Amino acid sequence: MEYKISGLGEDAAKIRTEVFVEEQGFSNEFDDTDHIAEHIVFYEDGIPAAVCRFYPDHMEGTFIAGRIAVRREFRGRHLGNFIMSTLEQEIRKRGGRRILLSAQKQAVPFYEKNGYHCIGEPYLDEFCPHIQMVREL
Repeated sequence: MEYKISGLGEDAAKIRTEVFVEEQGFSNEFDDTDHIAEHIVFYEDGIPAAVCRFYPDHMEGTFIAGRIAVRREFRGRHLGNFIMSTLEQEIRKRGGRRILLSAQKQAVPFYEKNGYHCIGEPYLDEFCPHIQMVREL
């Protein structure tokens, strides 16, 4: 598995559209944050397989991570753990000491296994229950 970091490129946009818009039905997938965030696209044998984005928060040492998505045909291969460790490594390189993310409720156990814990109360993002999670690096 290899990866590339850039702005919102064609591969990142394609994966996010496929997973969040076409599969999950979100209508507001792209936002102004896409212009400031760094996107990591993961490739398996040259084929775009997964994506995530991250950007610094206003609190020093804190980064926001999100839009973590794996294309359907690449699921079940434990890519999620590699995505999270790569994301955390890249954030550390940029001076990050803490990561915040907004998790779909169904994904909370995955993030907990990767060292994150819930903060605050659940809320709806469009129609989908989410909760804020944090991890200290």
